[in-house]
Amino acid sequence: MSSKTLKKGFTTGAAAAAAVKAALLSFFSKAPKSVEIHFLTGEKKQIEIQSVKKISENRIEAFVIKDAGDDPDITHKAQIGAMVTLSDSNKVVINIFGGKGVGTITKPGLELPVGESAINPGPRKMIQNSVEEVFTLFNIQNKQVDIEIFVPKGEELAKKTLNARLGIMGGISILGTTGIVTPMSHDAYIATIKSGISVAAAKGTNTLVFTTGRRSERFAMEKFKDFDEEAFIQTGDFFKASLDMALLQPEIHTIIYTVFFGKAVKMALGFEHTHASKAELTLKKLSKWAVEITGSRELENLIAGANTARHAFSFVSPEYPELISYVGERIKETAIRFSGNKLEVRVMILNFDGDIAFDSTEE
Repeated sequence: MSSKTLKKGFTTGAAAAAAVKAALLSFFSKAPKSVEIHFLTGEKKQIEIQSVKKISENRIEAFVIKDAGDDPDITHKAQIGAMVTLSDSNKVVINIFGGKGVGTITKPGLELPVGESAINPGPRKMIQNSVEEVFTLFNIQNKQVDIEIFVPKGEELAKKTLNARLGIMGGISILGTTGIVTPMSHDAYIATIKSGISVAAAKGTNTLVFTTGRRSERFAMEKFKDFDEEAFIQTGDFFKASLDMALLQPEIHTIIYTVFFGKAVKMALGFEHTHASKAELTLKKLSKWAVEITGSRELENLIAGANTARHAFSFVSPEYPELISYVGERIKETAIRFSGNKLEVRVMILNFDGDIAFDSTEE
């Protein structure tokens, strides 16, 4: 299925803005079944309202079910709530804060200050826009609106994210740069990498350990026990983008890559993004390197016939350390090139057991 046919969704921030709009409209008219939300791109969308409930004369609660479209994430189908309280004022005042299930910022380096609810600037803007639209519609000029955004299962959902490491405690973040979730977009992952690096830099960290996932990170943490947890950044497939994010922080001067062989070969080939779809090309190139470096036609044929780079690694290690070294050195050269020669780079390639098969500092 091409990304053009995939269904777009909306962010937790858009869900919160829709819940706020529904609750606020209910003060002045019948509770809506859906509301129109203006995304920060200028696009509009009708978002369905799950429920609206009057709590007291000046307080209404509304819920929206977050829909990530065809790009399901941790918060897909999560219930996002807004408690809206109206009171008299001599001007329009809008207060936004997080309730149960919305995290609190506890470490510097993020878009919001320490102590603030983890409701990002994009969602805050969409919530403010929703309030202003309703007030304009009913010509309201003298009310204070206190808005509490809450996520009933937010604490549970947050355990499946990297929020705790980023210093977001007690729940999820209300996110969204534009309000739209575009399937196959990498924005959210890159934003997480950027946040992680910002938090590490704000703590005074100057050396980061980049890993491609949880397993490689677990092994890396065993090897670098003295490093703070914030120094470890899961970069996924984003080889170049993660370096671009590191370059935004002048404090960062060294990157240590701790990777398994499958990703390592794609990185050595200079791919900016190391997605699995490049597997066939990877094995073809690796088999060519094998014969050039080791002179072994047998190794060349074994690699050419392998199913995956992981499978190929079983033929390479431990018999041909020179081929593993070649891959590691190429990663280092590529990473330094991607960083415009501004970062020091160390590369460690792990075997299946997490032992070091190559370390560029020992070359």
